[in-house]
Amino acid sequence: MQETEPRLHAWRIEEREYRRQEQRRGRRFAYSHLTPARTALVVIDMVPFFVDANPHARGIVPHIQQLADRLRAAGGTVAWVLPARTARTPVGDEFHGPEAAETFRNAGGTGPLPGRLWPGLATRPGDIFVEKSGPSAFFPGRCSLPDILEEHHIDTVLVTGTVTQVCCESSARDASTLGYRVVMVADANATGRDQDHNATLATIYRSFGDVRPTAEVLDLIDAVP
Repeated sequence: MQETEPRLHAWRIEEREYRRQEQRRGRRFAYSHLTPARTALVVIDMVPFFVDANPHARGIVPHIQQLADRLRAAGGTVAWVLPARTARTPVGDEFHGPEAAETFRNAGGTGPLPGRLWPGLATRPGDIFVEKSGPSAFFPGRCSLPDILEEHHIDTVLVTGTVTQVCCESSARDASTLGYRVVMVADANATGRDQDHNATLATIYRSFGDVRPTAEVLDLIDAVP
């Protein structure tokens, strides 16, 4: 049973971080435009296991849906990334404890991938569905997403989903390492606490990509080149 109403993080980037980047490159944001046809919305781990228990995860659902609908309409790509059911390992049992390890390795559910998503999200024909067997959707050998995005000629990824400082941050870091233009959507990622969420936003903004709210990303999608 859900005990609290959906809510959003009180997210922020410190002004000193904005000033640092402005001094380095002459502007606040690295990516002042995007090409929708070369852009993918990457939605991480929005499955009942993570969403049902977290009011912040439920709070970002409307933003993810807005982004998905708008990007599709503009000719972009929507990729839904779900946890794979992984093999049980001694290291996993040692690190998490056997009971928690078993819970985590089954977190993504079973059955066809579209049916595993949290039911409040609407998908469309042509969307991409992939599993990942590690925290990151972009770590080599753990997810087919990079190969699929390459086939779609994608150069920009909009990172959304849960949990901010685990799978979302891991995916954003690895996407940057692979050469993608990364935008982490500040109010379309979720975790348990504002301080953990904001620590990740600061790290991404400082070293791996831009951090923008949904409204600004929608403006980028809509902008006429």
